[in-house]
Amino acid sequence: MFSSSIMSKKRQPKTDGLDNVRRRVQHSVMRHVMTRSVEPTDPPPLTEPVFLVLLSLAQAPRHGYALLKDTEALSDGRVRLSTGTLYGVIHRLLESEWIERYETDDTSRDKQSYRLTSLGRRFLQAELDRMKQLTRVATARLKSREA
Repeated sequence: MFSSSIMSKKRQPKTDGLDNVRRRVQHSVMRHVMTRSVEPTDPPPLTEPVFLVLLSLAQAPRHGYALLKDTEALSDGRVRLSTGTLYGVIHRLLESEWIERYETDDTSRDKQSYRLTSLGRRFLQAELDRMKQLTRVATARLKSREA
């Protein structure tokens, strides 16, 4: 019915224990692939620097140095952005139209100010809602383990 070549077991090459570890690591990495959001246009969760910059601009337009100081204050000194990180975030947010350049009366040293757009405010609110939902679930889980 079946040819002997199909039925015969192929010899597996000898492997060291490292191959098994690699398979397990690959499996665990592949299990944590993010699925698409409910809406295909939804971005993935925001990084902390992006979240803090948007949060800072939600209060008022700011220039780069003021953003550095405010993000540090918002995080109680835990997050101190480098200028490279800050301007990388600003560049991406400008491209995404979540923030825009803002003209101010202060023209000293050609400071460039930025403000949150309505699109940026919507995404910031969506991220805040996502974080609130996660916090509710985490709080409920922790309470259930205490009981």
